[in-house]
Amino acid sequence: MKLSARDATGYFRKPDPSGAGILIYGGDAMRVALKRQDVIKALVGPNGEEEMRLTRMTGAELRKDPALLGDAIKAQGFFPGPRVAFIEEATDAVAKAISPALADWVQGDAQIIVTAGQLNARSALRKLFEGHPSAYAAGVYDDPPTRDEIEASLRDAGLKNVGHDAMNLISAYAREMAPGDLRQTIEKLGLYKIGDDSEVTTEDVEACAPMSNEAGQDDLLNIVADLKAHEIGPILSRLYAQGTQPVALCIGAMRHFRQLHAVASDPGGPAAGTGKLKPPVFGPRRDRMVRQASNWGRINLEDALGTITEADLTLRSASTAPDRALVERMFIRLAMLGRRRA
Repeated sequence: MKLSARDATGYFRKPDPSGAGILIYGGDAMRVALKRQDVIKALVGPNGEEEMRLTRMTGAELRKDPALLGDAIKAQGFFPGPRVAFIEEATDAVAKAISPALADWVQGDAQIIVTAGQLNARSALRKLFEGHPSAYAAGVYDDPPTRDEIEASLRDAGLKNVGHDAMNLISAYAREMAPGDLRQTIEKLGLYKIGDDSEVTTEDVEACAPMSNEAGQDDLLNIVADLKAHEIGPILSRLYAQGTQPVALCIGAMRHFRQLHAVASDPGGPAAGTGKLKPPVFGPRRDRMVRQASNWGRINLEDALGTITEADLTLRSASTAPDRALVERMFIRLAMLGRRRA
């Protein structure tokens, strides 16, 4: 049976205990692996592997010994409870080995869970599972998780009191983060709030979000926009030590100051302007952007964009000026420029 995207989401969280199994396929191996983990955990519980109720094999191993799967689904373990036979990295080449096991499957046998890469509509594996009366096939696509999926992940992490702004921030992260990073962030947030029944805030979410060079760039850009010229040198040295390139810093500066200019130019004022940014900003980050845009003003921000454009063109030209020195001078000029209204 072929599962729609909506039905697949429900199945991954609560698989059919009486079914023969499922084929999970998709181009993103991490997304497929996360869905497979959800299904297996729901079927055999967190201790299924330790209790020998989970048998693993690869598609290559099954091709070499087609009897492996039939033996695995019929084998009886030492511990009671549902069992799973899991085949990973499957291709259409193993369809002939899986077909007899599915045909012989009866209630009480181990469920067959198969993961594969991208499969087209003519795939032998897809036809095998889609045509079976009690087996399922579900494609996993690169779309960001839905609101319902995010809320379910938060509940699994024990987070029931999530503020509106915090939920919007998590949804924004979900559109940008890899699935594994998002899951780790939510799990970390759950640990962060253990024993704390207060509302989850944007500060809590930001405290648990993964650190990266981009976060360091944000720190630098806020230092510049807040006119703290004396702090530019040390943070630049740290970013360069992490491997950040001058061109990347210039691109980040252009993006940040374009956002400030858009916010400062909004007829409804900076506060209204932040609501039109994509992706949206929330909490302290929003307040900081409103303050920066108000302090700089539209005219100064237009001059700042000109300064950044000039530096960017020099970086991309045949100039022999040292790139790092050029970018540091640009940031210092920006911080000094903003003081005309500070």
